[in-house]
Amino acid sequence: MTSEIPAVLKQLDQLAVAIDGAVAQVSLNRPAKRNAISDNLIAQLHTCFINLPPSVRAVVLRGEGEHFCAGLDLSELADHDLAGGIAHSRSWHAAFDAIQLGRLPVIAVLHGAVIGGGLELASAAHIRIAEDGAFYALPEGQRGLFVGGGGSVRIPRLVGVSMMTDMMLTGRVLGTDEGHQAGISSYRVAAGRGLALALELARKIAGNAPLSNFAVLQALPRIAGLSRDDGLFVESLVAAVAQGDPAAKARMRDFLAGKAGKVGKPQ
Repeated sequence: MTSEIPAVLKQLDQLAVAIDGAVAQVSLNRPAKRNAISDNLIAQLHTCFINLPPSVRAVVLRGEGEHFCAGLDLSELADHDLAGGIAHSRSWHAAFDAIQLGRLPVIAVLHGAVIGGGLELASAAHIRIAEDGAFYALPEGQRGLFVGGGGSVRIPRLVGVSMMTDMMLTGRVLGTDEGHQAGISSYRVAAGRGLALALELARKIAGNAPLSNFAVLQALPRIAGLSRDDGLFVESLVAAVAQGDPAAKARMRDFLAGKAGKVGKPQ
């Protein structure tokens, strides 16, 4: 069931937004530019993720055309002064924080180029599906630049500091297999199959108890950054809150009554 798109989202000309029930598809829509990220696209991503309607419970993020995202649109790179450069970077942080730290689980479908700012964007998603042919690079070091979209925080948590250092210093490009082995992607599928899997996962996630999803998105990354004792204490608080939610109690009653499926072996 296709849902009505809010007016503010219809005005976004560098994104394509579709809503089907509880799942939204958000597509970077600059295929002629390999979905390179302009200032306007960053602003539209921020606007989109903070204005998705309450009925949406999960998001699939993808790129139109042959590539997910080729990174910063260098044709729009301005000669910022120090303050302007910081403000520019912080605008990326705000947009990507709205993805990673917002209320909605986000699944990114990666195909073709996932380069520079494109990899920073992908790292802000919660689950990443790589299609055959996806490749990853951080060429900023070769261009006299440094990552500015949160990549220095997010990407090492996926691939490690040493791998990111290698990619930035040498221009090393990771293919689909190398990227998957390094930890960039959670799933690996044939070319053209990523969207179907992403929608399947998104529908499953959208069926979870909202408070449980919220705890996973908000508490888990913060607990990971705490000391052991502080992390365990926060875990206890979040577990108690989640278990006290009426939706969680109803699901537990269904499970005990044999109305919910048990965990099975992987296919």
